[in-house]
Amino acid sequence: MPTQGKVNTVAEISKALEESAGFFVIHYRGLSVKDSQDLRRSLTESGAHMKVYKNNLVRRALADANLPEMDFLVGPSAYVFYGEDPVAPAKVLKKFAKELQFLEIRGGLADGQVVDVNQVKAIADLPSREELIAKLLGTLQNPLAKVVRVLNGPQQQFAQVVKAIADQKSAA
Repeated sequence: MPTQGKVNTVAEISKALEESAGFFVIHYRGLSVKDSQDLRRSLTESGAHMKVYKNNLVRRALADANLPEMDFLVGPSAYVFYGEDPVAPAKVLKKFAKELQFLEIRGGLADGQVVDVNQVKAIADLPSREELIAKLLGTLQNPLAKVVRVLNGPQQQFAQVVKAIADQKSAA
């Protein structure tokens, strides 16, 4: 019979799964308290939060939510839950994994699909949401700017002809 504490933890994990678009799994053993605090702070700034749960309880919550099983849920694991944008937290994890030898990215769950460590690193290499929106707006504005230039062409030519005639008459 499960204890009430475990039932509450599974409910907490289930709530986190419902409220987030996905999560990443990391191996954190060996991180200093300062490194862990820096990691948590950076993740919070990127719109994510890190929690440490027992793997069996996470497996139970995943099964209750009809989400796929993950074979990399072994050993001490921390879970980084993110909102809509997985890119910013993945960038933070990749940066910290490169700087700290103890941090290891194991995989995660994105859009209901299990992702491995290589896919998480590929997500980290994507441009951020803001960059993509800026590129899209630039692509949309470019044709409009060309249309404005084409429409202004005859007016500019007319103005130049009038100025040339005025210059000729004032010179004579």
